[in-house]
Amino acid sequence: MIGTWTRLDAMARAAAVAPDREAAIALVERAHRADELSALRQRVSRLSLRNAEAAAMRIAVIAVSCGWCGLDPQAPAAREVADGAFLDLWAAIAHRIDHDQFVALPTLALHNWVPERKPRRHIPIDQLARTEVLVPIVRWAPEGQPLSRLDRLMLAATRLEAHGIWLFRLAETLAGRSPDDCSTPTALRRLVRVQHALRAQLLAEAAELTAAPATPQQRAVLGALAEQGALEPPVLQAAEAVLGIGGRRMGEGRRQMMRRHLPAQHRAWLSAMDRHCAPVRTLAHRGGPDAAIYREAQESLIALRRTYTALVQAAARPTTGPLTAAA
Repeated sequence: MIGTWTRLDAMARAAAVAPDREAAIALVERAHRADELSALRQRVSRLSLRNAEAAAMRIAVIAVSCGWCGLDPQAPAAREVADGAFLDLWAAIAHRIDHDQFVALPTLALHNWVPERKPRRHIPIDQLARTEVLVPIVRWAPEGQPLSRLDRLMLAATRLEAHGIWLFRLAETLAGRSPDDCSTPTALRRLVRVQHALRAQLLAEAAELTAAPATPQQRAVLGALAEQGALEPPVLQAAEAVLGIGGRRMGEGRRQMMRRHLPAQHRAWLSAMDRHCAPVRTLAHRGGPDAAIYREAQESLIALRRTYTALVQAAARPTTGPLTAAA
């Protein structure tokens, strides 16, 4: 970021490595007293969408570091616990990117990772994550020290989204298809293969994550985000919308809570998948080879989700056993 916005970048970096919430809050209060937050608020309308998303990522880092991840920045009650000038800046950027609550770090992780070597031309981050070594813009570990568990978890979530792009495409392939369509079992088989590959990818990253350092502050951040349902990778939510597992296991209210951290357009897409994939989900009540493939897709998704959950748990607290045992 450039110009005045470098102050927001510096604040996010400092908040990420703050020893506790009180220290992070003190950073925000100092910026308020120096009128830095109001100066940024006045410049939000000039931001391009890409830069607004970059600013939103930094706001999210600050919010979770201060323990404010459960707040609606526009709710009157929020001002009783959070800095008013920071909430004004948060709400302005939220309006700019049409996303009221953007503290879900996996949703914003794509904005926090860049290739170690600069590509010669613009390449989408999902392609870069599949082909290049990535480094974080805002680190949850001090400079010069190894990446923390929280950094490793966000990197795993970024790669999960990048490699899971095929899962999104398969979801759109299955939308509106009849369960008797000859292409339906083919798409479900591919869905199973993608989910197996994603699970293997997470397991391969588990050793580096468990060996990485973690602080009590980072564990508190993960615990708060998990409680808010804000650690759900969008790629898993897409698979659950197709296969219906999320709605049946957790209930509609729980599903909507996990989706509230996503942009409005993404939430609308998931709701459409809920409706359009309903015919395919009738395979759950049938017999035969096509129904068996559908159930295999459900089982592979359950295994993938358990592996991701185990990865989050490993990041949040010391583990005595390998991730494979938990997964």
